[in-house]
Amino acid sequence: MCDFKKLIVWQKSHCLAINIYKYTSSFPKEEAFGLISQMRRAALSISSNIAEGSAQESHLQFNRFLIIASGSAAELDCQLLLSKDLGFIDESIYVALQEQITEVRKIIHSFKKKLKPND
Repeated sequence: MCDFKKLIVWQKSHCLAINIYKYTSSFPKEEAFGLISQMRRAALSISSNIAEGSAQESHLQFNRFLIIASGSAAELDCQLLLSKDLGFIDESIYVALQEQITEVRKIIHSFKKKLKPND
C-alpha cells in the first residue's frame, strides 16, 4: 500500500484527466451525454484505477488495476481520434493529448513489469 499521489504514473494520468475535461468543455453541447461523458469517464478511470490499485494488499491485485487503467487509456485514445476526425479538436491539441496518453500507457506498462506478483 502506498500514497498514490506520490506515483508519477498517477500524477501524469491526473494531468491528462484535467486536460481532457478542459478540452471537452468546448465540444458541441449535444455531445454532453455522448462523447464528452465517455472521454471524461475514461480519463478519470485511468487515475482512479491507479489510486484504487495502490491501496491493494498485493502487487498482483495492484497489477489487475493497472491493466484496467491501461484499457481505459486505450479507450480514451480511440475516443480522442474520433474527436479529431469529427472536428471537435484541432490537430495540435490532438497530438498533445495523444502524446500524454502514450506516455501514461508506457509508464503503466513499465510499472507493471516492476511489480513482483508475490509481494
